[in-house]
Amino acid sequence: MSLLNLVSLGGWCVLCLLAWSIGGCRREVSWRTVLGSTALTFGLAGAIFLLPPVRSALLLVNRAVLVLIGASRAGAEFLFGPLALGPGESTAAGESSIGVVLAAQVLPAVIFFASLMALMHHLGLVAPVVRIFARLFHRSLRLSGAEGLAGALHIFFGVETAAAIEPYLKRMTRSELLTVLSTNLATTASTTLAIYVVLLQDSFPRIAGHLLSASLLSIPCTVLVTKLMLPERDAPETFGAVPRLDSMPTEDNPVAALASGAMAGLRIAAGIAAILIAVLGVVALVDALLALLPAALGGGEAPPTLAGVLGVLFTPFAWLLGIEPADLSEAARLLGQRLVLTEVVSYQDLGQMADSGELSPRSILVLSYALCGFAHVAGVGVALGGFGALASERLGDLGQLALRALVAATIATLLTGCVAGFFYYGQQGVLGL
Repeated sequence: MSLLNLVSLGGWCVLCLLAWSIGGCRREVSWRTVLGSTALTFGLAGAIFLLPPVRSALLLVNRAVLVLIGASRAGAEFLFGPLALGPGESTAAGESSIGVVLAAQVLPAVIFFASLMALMHHLGLVAPVVRIFARLFHRSLRLSGAEGLAGALHIFFGVETAAAIEPYLKRMTRSELLTVLSTNLATTASTTLAIYVVLLQDSFPRIAGHLLSASLLSIPCTVLVTKLMLPERDAPETFGAVPRLDSMPTEDNPVAALASGAMAGLRIAAGIAAILIAVLGVVALVDALLALLPAALGGGEAPPTLAGVLGVLFTPFAWLLGIEPADLSEAARLLGQRLVLTEVVSYQDLGQMADSGELSPRSILVLSYALCGFAHVAGVGVALGGFGALASERLGDLGQLALRALVAATIATLLTGCVAGFFYYGQQGVLGL
């Protein structure tokens, strides 16, 4: 164990204190929930990083995900031809790739994974796993049944989990709402997981298993943060038991489920593309305005950028993660730009820096965990739209909790990175290199 491992552990403690202070250092905090979420997080992380059987299982999951991503490329290559080929690849006819084309190489995987998840849900393969994790979260973290169910669903789904807890949204306490919103932002759906895998698999061959682990670890981390920031004061309606998973819509037959999932995946992919176009355009406009500052001040130095400013603000958090000192500035920039540019851009930059050898293996691993989630401005908009559409009478509460949920999700993903940094000490085979 090195000093950086201890820095990561210290970072965990500092971030927990930060969450508690943001919440006003409330005495109503359920320390059983705090201790339970901490124990569950470190227990799961210890198993992932230290137990060979668990690591072998993750390796199998990683291989399965890579096989699925390979299968998803069949349709993309049929439609887009060479545009769907990754850098350095070529078709049987000798056509070569023109480089990275996000729309043709990455977004089709979202459609495929969405259709596959819809089919698995229709066949009843998802519900048993969700039920197991829902009960685990409900009992070990002392959550309400609806909170436990929402947390378990976020392992597989995104904002569509709102449909499963719709009957309870209208009567949820504010603490429950914050936990559900924050969990949505701090985790990643299996449909978008494929994006990160495609962007990082060359430099981090075992990335799929670790991203699944990161999303899972972020659930107890989010519970820890939200219950420190806004402890439960009321009596949740579903505190006694986990509700049945009856509200998630499904189709009449497998073919219809596959088609419905594909259409849902298309909407997700289109939404991702639209958000990237809008957000990147706004950021470019802000950078153009910032570029006027040196000229106005009569200076000749390089103009500031929004990503650079956010990187400076996130430098202390990058240090708390236990990042290698030489990688601090780039790590802080990736963490900061996620807040406005989404995690897709940050993962794309992370993959490029990893390929060029700019980052150490430790920094790649820790950042892979810390960036995993929808903790950004666009994610808040998507979550408010999804949950607000099903519980319009709670829009006032949802709006008031939105910023707090973004802060909670950001801290939770940083906690996930701290846990990864604490347990990683250069073990052979963790990254698959």
